Formats: sequence, C-alpha cells, structure tokens
Amino acid sequence: MLTDYERKVLRILFNYSSGRRRLPTIHELTVKTGKGKPDVMAALDALVAAEYIHWEDRSDTAHIVILEGWERVAEKPKLPKAPPLEQQNDLSYWTQY
Repeated sequence: MLTDYERKVLRILFNYSSGRRRLPTIHELTVKTGKGKPDVMAALDALVAAEYIHWEDRSDTAHIVILEGWERVAEKPKLPKAPPLEQQNDLSYWTQY
C-alpha cells in the first residue's frame, strides 16, 4: 500500500507523461509536492521497490518508465459496508415530524 505522498508523486508522474508528453524533473517534483529533494528521491525509490515505475538510469527522471499509473485495487483500504436503510411508509414524514 502506498503512502499518500508516494501516491501523489505517482499521479504527478502519470499526469505529466500523459498531458505534457514528458516526465517532470526533480525540481518540478519538489515544487509540485512541496517537499525537498531527499523526500522526492525516497518516494521514487519506494515506487521502484513496489514496481509502479522502472528507473534504471537514475541520472535523470526522463528515464523513468511508468508501469502502473494508479494504486492497485487489491491494496486499497476497504470500507465496511453499511446496512441497508429501511424505508418507511409515506405517512411517516407527516406523522413523526
């Protein structure tokens, strides 16, 4: 499961690649995320370890290959299901309120 920051970096990478036809530089990632270079590099390393991106030549972010642009469905937290609501007859509004 990705942290919020790692998910944010992944979405920025994906949106840049699809919208601008290029990947953002490290400086652009620091500007977009509001974090420093060590935090950005740690997030990119975590994305490589989780196999969301492939990044062999680490000299530049232009060499990043995005393997998955979204978090995997199996890793998303599940919300508990709420019980179905019981519908009352139409007169309940007028008689109870």
